[in-house]
Amino acid sequence: MTRSLIIALGADHGGVSLKNRLAKAILEAGHDVRDFGTHDNASVDYPDYAHAVCGVVAGAEADLGILVCGTGIGMSIAANRHPKIRCALVHDVTTARLTRQHNDANIIALGARIVGEEVALDIVRAFLTTEFEGGRHERRLAKLNPAPSETV
Repeated sequence: MTRSLIIALGADHGGVSLKNRLAKAILEAGHDVRDFGTHDNASVDYPDYAHAVCGVVAGAEADLGILVCGTGIGMSIAANRHPKIRCALVHDVTTARLTRQHNDANIIALGARIVGEEVALDIVRAFLTTEFEGGRHERRLAKLNPAPSETV
C-alpha cells in the first residue's frame, strides 16, 4: 500500500465540478485533501487558486497539487511562475505518469473542458502512484533551477 499523501486542490469556476469529483476520489483512496476552492460556479480569477496551491506545495505543507480550469493552460502558466513548482498540463495517463517519472512534477493541471471525468480520475490515480525515477533525470531537473546570480 502506498503511503497517505496530502493533496492540495484548486480550481476556478470552469473546473470546480471536476475538482469536487477528484477530491472525493482522492479521499476514497485514503489521502488527505486540502481544498483551496473555488466552491461554486461564480466567476473567479484562476491565478488566485493556483497561487494558493503552489504556496502549500512549495512550502511542503502538501505533497502534491492538482489544479483545474477550463483548459488547464492558465493554471499551468500561473503555477510555473513559482520556484520549487514543476506543474505539467496533462491530458492522459501517459503524460501524468511520465511527468512524475521524468520531471518529478509536483502539480498537474487539468482542463475540465478538455478531459472527461473518467480520464481525469485515471490521470489522478497515475499521478499519485507514480514515483520519480531519479538517475539521469536529476541532472536535467537541476538545470531548471535558476543560476545563483538569478535568484532573488
